[in-house]
This record gives sequence, C-alpha cells and structure tokens, in this order.
Amino acid sequence: MPESEYMNDVQLSFFRSLLIEQKDEIEAQLIGVRGLMNDQAKEADELDRALVEEENRQRLRIADRQTKLMRKVVKTLNLIDEGEYGYCKVSGEPIGLPRLLIRPTADLCAEEKARQESRENHYIKVR
Repeated sequence: MPESEYMNDVQLSFFRSLLIEQKDEIEAQLIGVRGLMNDQAKEADELDRALVEEENRQRLRIADRQTKLMRKVVKTLNLIDEGEYGYCKVSGEPIGLPRLLIRPTADLCAEEKARQESRENHYIKVR
C-alpha cells in the first residue's frame, strides 16, 4: 500500500472499533471479578478460607493487569482522536499494520521495541 494510505479513515475506524470492543471486554471482566469477590460467603473451615483468599489474590492480580491494559486502551483511543495513532512515539516511523493487528495498543515500531528490550536485557545481565 502506498505510504499516503497508511492510517487512512477506514483503518482508523477499524482500529477504533477493535479497541472499543477490547475496552468493553475488559470492563465486563472487571465487573465479573468484582462480583465474584463480593459474592463469596464466609467459609467456616480454615482450609476453605485459605483457598478463597488465594483465589482472591489471583483475581486481584488479573484485575490489576486488566486495569493497566484498560488505561493503555483508553490512551490509544486518545491517540486516534489526536491523529497520532500508528506511529512510533520515539522515531515517528509507522508502526505497521501487521504489528498493530497483533497488538493494537503498540506505541513503538518493531525496531524500537527490539532496541528497548535489548537495553533492558543488557541492564539485567550487567546487574
């Protein structure tokens, strides 16, 4: 596709719909987690209470990840509104449709992401 066609109205509309759908799914999951945690009755047995507490810890970890993803989805929707979606926040280069189809919230092109991960891995090895 010609460079002038990148992030045209059709593509932006597609990604907006995809992100809104993802946001709705996350909201439903978070509501479900809250409901499960609120509905749990007090267990009389010590083992049952421990199991419920462990399940709640896992649910909270999942909810935390989903909340972080929700923020990223909202931030990405704002980028679409601002006309900056689909471009690397570091280099300004197009991120590319294949990468955005896999990860619609991507804000770095593949090359910049690889450089970032390489620096992180190097930092971990040096420590």
